[in-house]
Amino acid sequence: MLAARFHGAHQPLALDDVPVPEPAPDEVRVRVHAAGVCGTELHFTDGLYEPARTPMTLGHEAAGVVDAVGSAVTGWAPGDRVAVYYYLFCGSCRWCLRGRQNLCLTPRGVLAFAADGAFAEQLVVPAHCLVRLPEEVSFDAAAPLCCAGTTAVHALTEADVEPGEVVVVLGSGGVGLAVVQDAHRRGATVIAVSRDAARREAALRSGATAAVAPADAAAAVTRLSGGQGADVVVELAGVTATLELATSVLGRRGRLVLVGYSADSLTVSPLGMVVAEQRVIASVGNTLAELETAVSLAASGQLTPPVAATMPLSQVNDALDRLRAGEVTGRLVLHP
Repeated sequence: MLAARFHGAHQPLALDDVPVPEPAPDEVRVRVHAAGVCGTELHFTDGLYEPARTPMTLGHEAAGVVDAVGSAVTGWAPGDRVAVYYYLFCGSCRWCLRGRQNLCLTPRGVLAFAADGAFAEQLVVPAHCLVRLPEEVSFDAAAPLCCAGTTAVHALTEADVEPGEVVVVLGSGGVGLAVVQDAHRRGATVIAVSRDAARREAALRSGATAAVAPADAAAAVTRLSGGQGADVVVELAGVTATLELATSVLGRRGRLVLVGYSADSLTVSPLGMVVAEQRVIASVGNTLAELETAVSLAASGQLTPPVAATMPLSQVNDALDRLRAGEVTGRLVLHP
């Protein structure tokens, strides 16, 4: 089968012919119908970090159809439509038992990080990593839900967003637009911040009350919060400029949610944060239950991460170049 594989940083992904994987007794093989292209792929190809081994098939947003099941698998059959939870969790450690599979202590792998991922015609995962996909949700819509949509749900859940609060979203890519949608669904007043005019327009269509350039963010927050500052800031870039903006617009008891990351550092004033009783929350990925929630929200039309375009797997490097150049509003989806 064809797979797009990482062989080293600063190199294009290689389109390799690899053996079709066989499921272990507790695994299923999924024929991938759609695979989302996340900014995480750029962290690999640009050298911010590297997978556990090379070569590695990248891609962690996958939706498709069960193709084969292991001998010990029950409840799944070939032909079942599925979304794939990309943390291949153990199910028995203290964090899995608490429903925090994204913090699993002994994962079998994480797609693209320590297990071959979704940029392939087929992939194998433990059966407990599947979520049923109703007919109302297309494969193209489901793939971005597996990371972009669920990352948004997790971040806003961690921040305990309540109706009437002011939520600032710094970044309006695939995850950012999903955050805007879900914050709007929760009844928040949403301010989207992006340098790109097309992304600001997309944020307004996704439910933002205002969508502004970074230079206008402070004024927008002052106006829409009545001078109180933001209740929640979801930071999606992880670079110095947006981190500084995030802390500057945060109000009393404000929650700064760190989702994006880079090699830059966050610098805060303990005095300022203590006096205002502000909090910094880190949010990574999502839980299995949150993927189930995201699929349910998509089925009812309440969460639909925008698909910018679909492309064949053979054009994966073109997709990554477009993403790196900032030319994508929403999510690109590959068709293996």
